[in-house]
Amino acid sequence: MKARSLVFDLFGDYLRFRGGEARLRTLTALMACFDVPEPTVRVVVTRLRREGWLESRRDGREATYLLTDAAWRLLDEGRSRIFDRATGPWNGQWHMVIYSVPETERALRDQLRKRLAWLGFGPLSPSVWLSSHDRVAQVRAGFADRPNVRLDAFHGRSDGPAADRDMADRSWDLAGLDRDYAALLAEYRPRLERFRRGEVQGRDALVERMRLVHDYRRFPFRDPDLPPELLPAGWSGRAAHEVFLEAHGLLRAPAEEFVDGLTGPLAGRPDM
Repeated sequence: MKARSLVFDLFGDYLRFRGGEARLRTLTALMACFDVPEPTVRVVVTRLRREGWLESRRDGREATYLLTDAAWRLLDEGRSRIFDRATGPWNGQWHMVIYSVPETERALRDQLRKRLAWLGFGPLSPSVWLSSHDRVAQVRAGFADRPNVRLDAFHGRSDGPAADRDMADRSWDLAGLDRDYAALLAEYRPRLERFRRGEVQGRDALVERMRLVHDYRRFPFRDPDLPPELLPAGWSGRAAHEVFLEAHGLLRAPAEEFVDGLTGPLAGRPDM
């Protein structure tokens, strides 16, 4: 796990419910649980502040760090993509984005493609991306201030179920994604019984829970959250999501108890 990601995860899963801020010594103590040394923590928070993700203030001789509004928005969107799944039947409607970006703007084009993938779009062809979810407005909002990005959107249906499945197979590597979900299940499903019995406590609970999030959050970039009728038989994704949610919930109390020992408890904390 990278130190940069750990800072975001600690704020997103723990520090947000303890005032949304942390003194440097507290952040250093938490990062030490993952064998991140203090000099590295100082370098990371300095960079995050320079990039506009962190703010700081002085409390006597100590520095206190807070996430900026932009960072909170990023965390909230990420949390939604990781924890939420579409429910209800699919209406058969595809939502398509056709983009045009000048060849001289390759970095911008890569940024657009990453955004499309994060929102559940897949490439039917290099510049034609589609999704079973209507998130076109979110794509447009992310590039509203980039005049070099031209976006055209279409909404419609295919010739039928066979065409839908063919389009899904062409736009995403569903077989590869299914294999990776199965590997995640093989790793974490056997651990559930230990979590249920409360055998993982203290620092180990915090580390295990953070590693769980780290291992699972790579999937939203690849998983378009397709309706069941478009997925391969025996799809492992739903089961993997259920195991993730259960493990995350079971480790919550012991991980929070350990964090409280470092930061101090916060009464009236909302559900996570």
